[in-house]
Amino acid sequence: MVAKVMTVAQIGFDGAIVEVEGDSKNGLPAIQIVGMGNKAIDEARQRVRSAIDNSLLNFPAKKLTINLAPAELPKDGASFDLPIALSILVLSGQLKQSEVTGAIFAGELALDGGLRAIRGAIAIAEIAKKSGYKTLYLPIADTAQAALIDGITIIGVTSLKELFLHLKHEFTIAPSTSQITAPRPAPAGQLTIDDIRGQEQAKRALVIAAAGHHNLLFSGPPGSGKTMLAQATTSLLPKLSKQEQIEVTKIYSLSGESGGTVIETRPFRSPHHTASQLAIIGGGAHPKPGEISLAHRGVLFLDELPEYSRATLEALRQPLEDKVVSISRANGHIRYPANFMLIATMNPCPCGYYGDPVKECSCTMTQILNYQKRLSGPLLDRIDLFLNVSRITSKLLLDNESLTNNQHVKELTRINVAKCRQNERYNSSDIYNGFLSGNAVRRHIKLSPSVQALLVQAADKLNLSARSYFKIIKIARTIADLDDSTDIKQHHLSEALHYRRESQ
Repeated sequence: MVAKVMTVAQIGFDGAIVEVEGDSKNGLPAIQIVGMGNKAIDEARQRVRSAIDNSLLNFPAKKLTINLAPAELPKDGASFDLPIALSILVLSGQLKQSEVTGAIFAGELALDGGLRAIRGAIAIAEIAKKSGYKTLYLPIADTAQAALIDGITIIGVTSLKELFLHLKHEFTIAPSTSQITAPRPAPAGQLTIDDIRGQEQAKRALVIAAAGHHNLLFSGPPGSGKTMLAQATTSLLPKLSKQEQIEVTKIYSLSGESGGTVIETRPFRSPHHTASQLAIIGGGAHPKPGEISLAHRGVLFLDELPEYSRATLEALRQPLEDKVVSISRANGHIRYPANFMLIATMNPCPCGYYGDPVKECSCTMTQILNYQKRLSGPLLDRIDLFLNVSRITSKLLLDNESLTNNQHVKELTRINVAKCRQNERYNSSDIYNGFLSGNAVRRHIKLSPSVQALLVQAADKLNLSARSYFKIIKIARTIADLDDSTDIKQHHLSEALHYRRESQ
């Protein structure tokens, strides 16, 4: 007799169904696990044996062989503990094959038979549903995430003994339900644009970027408020839709950072400039999502952009364009989503005061040029909005009347209007103007003859690349959406061109 229990192996952002086969022979009691499992799976032999014994179940005194099929598929993680234990219980006759057929099982076993949380529960639920399975058994700590996937019954289990009694119909475990609730209000201490003194032009650029999910680069002297502006971005972004919640939660679950909870707010990732390329892009011997994937559907904030390594910055070019990151290794090819909004800051020179009207710059022209050349032309071409941020006067910093405390609410209303227009235009709640390709721009955005003539004239004068040409159209479309305008007017295009001139 061969026992068969089904589970899922995670492969990057996707996965595959794995059949855990068990066979028993007469001989010295032992467990051999085959099928390209890693060290954690090999160590499951000790965990499974102790878990079965401590659950007051019988561990068979036979030579056991466990095969994880397909054998050529690499397998990683401790989620195979539970299906291996169930396979052994079927081999010993304590469970019938029919009692484990038609369901997916995954979970890490403690020595006392309890079930510990695993990574990627929501990914396991997705693969199980796509493969036609109706029931999924997981550790109770992972059910909140897995229940986001509709069309599959999620059953949370606390221990091997409890699951055994449930399968024998001696005890019933109630299925888990989705934990998605109404969007929560912003935290009381969250930074908003009302907290930033002055910088009205920078706030305007930030609102445009948030409304259309455009990439933005602030340049200015130290202490001018660039970092505060970037940190206020998430308070302006729309709430995550259900599909976006699933995508973001899945990434955080795969990386082990979710703690079993559902991610309800847009990510804001701010890696230090000393972070390695692998940490930001993703990868490793066992590839995991990097910062750009953890910022999916949110903001990636790179403070002091020229201080990052040249290789790391150049590696951002493909994800910025394609919204996914491709990681190739000898044993396979993995893709993670990386649809993030880039907010970056930089000083105009090494000392930070080049062009400052108050403090004199101490850098030589050679130092300034070398500093600015750390950012390549192709990388800058992928940034939509450029803005020079000037210093704030001391008088304005101490002026309480400069805080109106209602600008944030007004801009949120305008951003919601722009989002509704984009939803109607693209027939989707997850597509923004900043995501459009050149073909999509031609299909969805129409320009009047006068506006098109102005754009052609500006493109020729500024020597704009084809990418910059379409970026200006997308920015102008976002500005028009903020004004609740059906058509792009000349003043919308003129403002969009202004943000590109700042980079010249």
